[in-house]
Amino acid sequence: MSPVMYPDVVDLRAFYASRLGMIARRLIARRLIARWPTVAGESVLGVGYATPFLDGLADGAERIIALMPAAQGVVTWPPEGPNLAALAEDDALPLSDASIDRVLVVHSLEMAANPRDNLAEIWRVLAPGGRVILVVPNRAGIWARTESTPFGHGRPYGSGQLTHLLRETQFSPLGWSEALAIPPLKGPWLGSGVSLEGVGRTLWPAFAGVLIVEATKQLYQPISAREGRSRFKPALRPALIPPGA
Repeated sequence: MSPVMYPDVVDLRAFYASRLGMIARRLIARRLIARWPTVAGESVLGVGYATPFLDGLADGAERIIALMPAAQGVVTWPPEGPNLAALAEDDALPLSDASIDRVLVVHSLEMAANPRDNLAEIWRVLAPGGRVILVVPNRAGIWARTESTPFGHGRPYGSGQLTHLLRETQFSPLGWSEALAIPPLKGPWLGSGVSLEGVGRTLWPAFAGVLIVEATKQLYQPISAREGRSRFKPALRPALIPPGA
């Protein structure tokens, strides 16, 4: 798969500091908190550029780590206190197997040179029963069609594509939602962006800017037909690392 140009971390930070970026952050964060109302006592990992959402999502977490791809660059996070952000290759996370309870992936999957390797590595570091949330540009949405925001970069996805990719990498989707059902336009109307979001999600949810899917780690995988089956052998086998990891 051909590589995709990552947006620079300086541009990402500037976007989320802009008025449009702050509205986008608020709208996406509402959906994330609805999925994970609490992560108290759990370890949380942000992959890509997830720090705008980790601030409010990971309150009470046992530990928080933010890993940003080398091709994007990294900024110190959080602004106060010890730095919790570092550079990492998206298919070689510097973490032990089964060491993380929750993973939030933002501005990552659509940029990865090999999305399957990216998800396989997330599978490896997730603890049994661990959960991941993916935030990706919606291929049917307006935001994926403009390069003025980070959601217009990389490869957008449809829900069917995401479902197939998750199942290929031993994840089970648990629930779906969407955000950014408003156009990515600047102007005075931004003050009512939150209220317009509710209208958009009701009238045209399929055209929202991002898809948000929560999935859980599978611990078993089916035996391929080529291996054959005996009536004395179970149809499932434990798998510590998915194929290709």
